[in-house]
Amino acid sequence: MITHFVHQSADGFIEGPNGEFDWPLMGPEMSAHSLELSGQADTLLYGRKVWDMMSFFWPQAEQLDQSEHTLRYAPIWRESPKAVVSRTLTEAGWNTRVFHDPADLPDERMILFGGSTLAASLTERDMIDEYLIFVHPVVLGGGKPVFEHPKRFDLTLSESKIFDGRVVMLRYRR
Repeated sequence: MITHFVHQSADGFIEGPNGEFDWPLMGPEMSAHSLELSGQADTLLYGRKVWDMMSFFWPQAEQLDQSEHTLRYAPIWRESPKAVVSRTLTEAGWNTRVFHDPADLPDERMILFGGSTLAASLTERDMIDEYLIFVHPVVLGGGKPVFEHPKRFDLTLSESKIFDGRVVMLRYRR
């Protein structure tokens, strides 16, 4: 089962016009939920671009950011099994398997964090079982959309929740 976990702006973007990703709000409720979800996954899944960002930040996170979320999540990230899908990456550290083709992903409970390109590929192949979209109270006015060139498909809303009085979670199943 693959869950796509994604932060988006109110106008549907995952990055601002210049690639900005400084706007997601990680309040205490949102942080606790994120930690819980990560703990339920067999594998944390990434595309190459998000992997590069995560593998730079989380191994040294405590030196870069002293927020409560960072201090709690950094050890979980380092210890969790991870997978990255990339045509060019040959190996990755931090307990990470590399797959060159999404079709080779094992049948595990995976959470795909961000990554619109990989999400689009997995969506096209009908490999994503649920979409966990966190809508943040910001309008970016452009940037990278949550879904890149999707074919039309229907979703069923299975849960909605408000975190920290500001962020709306929408859980959709295929």
